[in-house]
Amino acid sequence: MATLMAMGRWEPDAKGRMIRAALDLFTERGFEQTTAGDIAASAGVTERTFFRHFADKREVLFDGSATLQHTVHDAILAAPGELTALEAALAGMAAGGGLLQERREFAVRRARIVAADPSLQERELLKLAAMTESTAEALRSRGVAEPAASLAAHSAVSVFHVAFASWITAEDPPGFDVCIGRTATSLRALI
Repeated sequence: MATLMAMGRWEPDAKGRMIRAALDLFTERGFEQTTAGDIAASAGVTERTFFRHFADKREVLFDGSATLQHTVHDAILAAPGELTALEAALAGMAAGGGLLQERREFAVRRARIVAADPSLQERELLKLAAMTESTAEALRSRGVAEPAASLAAHSAVSVFHVAFASWITAEDPPGFDVCIGRTATSLRALI
């Protein structure tokens, strides 16, 4: 076993191996029962290596949040100027969803783990709140005044959240952008 662990440290993609190991362990044992040391050992790396990549074991599940937030923000800024605030925000959500498209299996497993742990659910809400604020900031940068910027940001992130739930539970899901479009149509029908 020591030989395998030593060899593992020199294998490429330590971060990817740790993410896969964490998902497996969280699924098998539960989030609370899994330690950073368990994840490191399962991935064949040291705890020190684990903490070089992640601040704590929760961050394994939220590692892509900053990239998602930046993608959404940048797509809103790059959206055509004639779009309404909500349309620009939804364009950002669709761009963010594009990051998830190729990682659906991960997204499904991650969602189950988060749903099973109240502290992770809280962390998820904090990340969504940060995406909402980033979305509103991007809209304000486009010249959208308040309260329209905040209303559009909250609405778009709600669309993202509902579309995501639909996308991960569908047996044969359409593209994430299609889920965003369908959910946005449902939102518009409420008005």
